[in-house]
Amino acid sequence: MKRFFKGISVYLLIIILIMFGVRMFGTDVEQVKEMDVTELVDNLGRNNVESITMIGNTAHGKLKDGTQFTTILPEEIRSYDFYRDYIKDLVDTKQIDSYAGEQIPTRPWYIDMLPTIMVLLIFGVFWFVFMQQSQGGGGGRVMSFGKSKAKLHKEDAGNIIKFDDVAGLEEEKEELKEIVDFLRTPKKYIEIGARIPTGVLLIGPPGTGKTYLSRAVAGEAGVPFFTISGSDFVEMFVGVGASRVRDLFEQAKKNSPCIIFIDEIDAVGRRRGAGLGGGHDEREQTLNQLLVEMDGFGTNEGIIVMAATNRPDILDPALLRPGRFDRQIYVGLPDIRGREAILKIHTKNKPLADDVDLQVVAKRTPGFTPADLENLVNEAALLTARHNLKSIPMDLIEEASIKVQAGPEKKSKVVSEKERKLTAYHEAGHALTARLIPGMDPVHMVTIIPRGMAGGFTAYIPEEDRNYVTKKQMEDKLVTLLGGRVTEALVLDDISTGAQNDIDRATKIARSMVTHYGMSDILGPMTYGTDDEEVFVGRDFGRTRNYSEDVAAAIDKEMRNLIDTAYNRAETLIRGNMDRLHRIASALLEKETIDAKEFEELFLGTV
Repeated sequence: MKRFFKGISVYLLIIILIMFGVRMFGTDVEQVKEMDVTELVDNLGRNNVESITMIGNTAHGKLKDGTQFTTILPEEIRSYDFYRDYIKDLVDTKQIDSYAGEQIPTRPWYIDMLPTIMVLLIFGVFWFVFMQQSQGGGGGRVMSFGKSKAKLHKEDAGNIIKFDDVAGLEEEKEELKEIVDFLRTPKKYIEIGARIPTGVLLIGPPGTGKTYLSRAVAGEAGVPFFTISGSDFVEMFVGVGASRVRDLFEQAKKNSPCIIFIDEIDAVGRRRGAGLGGGHDEREQTLNQLLVEMDGFGTNEGIIVMAATNRPDILDPALLRPGRFDRQIYVGLPDIRGREAILKIHTKNKPLADDVDLQVVAKRTPGFTPADLENLVNEAALLTARHNLKSIPMDLIEEASIKVQAGPEKKSKVVSEKERKLTAYHEAGHALTARLIPGMDPVHMVTIIPRGMAGGFTAYIPEEDRNYVTKKQMEDKLVTLLGGRVTEALVLDDISTGAQNDIDRATKIARSMVTHYGMSDILGPMTYGTDDEEVFVGRDFGRTRNYSEDVAAAIDKEMRNLIDTAYNRAETLIRGNMDRLHRIASALLEKETIDAKEFEELFLGTV
């Protein structure tokens, strides 16, 4: 409805302006001529009067040329005599029309102004509604444009989150417990002279629970919790963001002790002066005001500022110095025990079948964030409802896990027999090389059913979580990635575009080994260039490459050596196990999907 009003607002404005103009300027006011008695008698004598009305001592009439007139008869002229002597014969002979009656009452002036007042009133109401909608969401007001958009969550609002509701972040919660203790009993810290951190910056990949953890701090402390996004400060008008920062801290002081949480602070806290042609004045003024408010010029006792970002590298250094965000907590990916605890929380209110083992699910989901795990459980519940089951079985949880990683199966997609054969041998090459190399992750499932953008999929289950990856493990990974391309060339005597993603990943691993991890014997333990992320204009522009052309050529040569070595290893492994390769590919063409048990039987030749 709001979008409809916004669409017709321009046309309504034009119509109202036209009505107002027509009312004020387009209507001619009818002219009434004041005529004396002598002139009236002359017009009567020349038969120039079309109609006349006698009311009291006033004569109203209309000339034959359309002119309206009015004549006030003096007191010395009797109205009856004037009518009898000058008008009666003309009326009797039907030369003019006349009547006599009561005096026509004069209308008050405000009656004539009433239409104009109504138009102005309608225009004023319309303009007020238009300005209200232009502030966004219909909730803004013209006078509250510079007010903070922070949402206040109080303890009595329901849905309180405590530390017990946050799983897999034990060390992070331990770091935040003293913040909670300070908000509960600040006197203990003030008496001993301790200064509690003014700001706490939560850093980590998306979906790791940074916002959830901050709400748990507020829930544990039992204090008001203000939430706002960094983008809510910045507007197109310079100075609005700074005004909103001031208003936010004024609200926080009134509700002290409290927590202010700024999500995605990199939207407003980006490094100043970065960019070609200068920075954004509005964003930089907002950041300056935030720095001032956090620096202690005001009495912000009992106010803890928490923020979250996944791009700490682009934040302004002034934000990260002691006295502002002087405590930084990294919220990383959960380990296997953390994933199991997170799964227990998300499945607490969901019926699980007896065959479900959350420890196995946690083992099969390395690299999953808490958001991914929540999505996995939800997808499993949706699949269960689709199959009209009363409890969630283990096989649907596994299907949901693969669906989250690679996308849903496309069983209805028409695939030619030639492409099915190519996909089967390609995926069989991946699985076979992984099985032949000691220490590689075991194969969990191989399928040639298209999923997402992939024509097939080979899933692995790591036996344990890894914090570090060795050079040998990375070289072995290159072999398994190139196993599909090698199989295409050996068996089908041709290659396809299906290995594009494998080649891209292998190239990135090889480049990282040479330029980032110092794993090249020729180039040595040195880092060449910056990371592979986007260039931050103003900081990285012009200095992303810090090595010579000779070194660049050496890097390319080392990368090529790594890829060629891995390709030759994969070719040797596959040539020596062609019978196993054909068995696995034939089973894939027949069944389309094989699990870990079936794959092991095919590899050993026991089927």
